[in-house]
Amino acid sequence: MPIQPVEPRRLYLQIADQLRSLIAAGEFPPGSRLPAERDLAKRFGVSRPTLREALIALEVEGYVVVRPGAGILVTAQKHAPPGGADDQGPLEILRARMVIEGEIAAEAAAIMEPEDIAALEQFVVAMKARAQDEGARVEADRQFHRYIVTKLANKVLLRLAIGLFEERDTPLARQFASDFDDAKTWAAVLAEHRRILLALAARDPEKARKAMRHHLQKSHDRWARDLDRETRANSNESAQRISPNRSPVGPFGE
Repeated sequence: MPIQPVEPRRLYLQIADQLRSLIAAGEFPPGSRLPAERDLAKRFGVSRPTLREALIALEVEGYVVVRPGAGILVTAQKHAPPGGADDQGPLEILRARMVIEGEIAAEAAAIMEPEDIAALEQFVVAMKARAQDEGARVEADRQFHRYIVTKLANKVLLRLAIGLFEERDTPLARQFASDFDDAKTWAAVLAEHRRILLALAARDPEKARKAMRHHLQKSHDRWARDLDRETRANSNESAQRISPNRSPVGPFGE
C-alpha cells in the first residue's frame, strides 16, 4: 500500500476534537455550560477567534448551542458524525478578505467613474430595501464587492475575491450568521458600505483601502464578539476539567 501524504488539520478542528471527546466522556454533561471562551482560549493556548471557530464547528455537529451573552450550552448528544466543519474557518477567511479586498478597493478607486458609483449605490439601496430577505440581501452585498473587483479587469483577482466571498455559504459560516447577525448588524454593514462608496466616489485610494479593511475587520469582530460576559464569573470550576497540559498545538503555539 503506497504511503499517502499527511495533511495537517486546521488548529480549530484539533480543538473541536478535544472538546468533543470531553463532552462524549461526560466531563460536560447535557445541560451544562462550557467554561468561558477566555478561559478556554487561555488553556488551549490559542486566540479567541480560533476557539470561536472550534465552538461553532461543534454547534454545527449538534454538540453545543451558542447563546450570545450567555455562553455555550452542551446539548443532549445527537451523536452527529464529525466532518460538518470546513477546513477554512470563516474568521480566517474574513482576515484574508481584509488584505485582498483592501488592496482591490485602493486600485479600483483611481479608475472609478460616475456611472460606477451609481451602480454601486443601487446595490447598497437593494441591501437596505431587502432587509427582510436574507438571500436577496446577501446577493446585493455580493454584487457590490464583485463590481469593485471587476473594475480591475483581472480574472485572477476576481476568482480570488468572489471565491472567498462565497465561502460564507459553508455550514460553518451559515451558523456564524445565524448566531451573530441581526438587524443591528445589518444596519452597521450598510453604514460601512456607504463609507466604502464615499471613498470610491472621491477616487481616494487610501480612504478606499481603509474603508474596505474597516468593514471586513468589523465583520470579523462581530462574529468574534464576547459570548460570555454573564457567565465568566461562574466558569472557574468547570474550566478545571481541561488540563493545561493538554495542548493541541504543541510547544510552538498557534
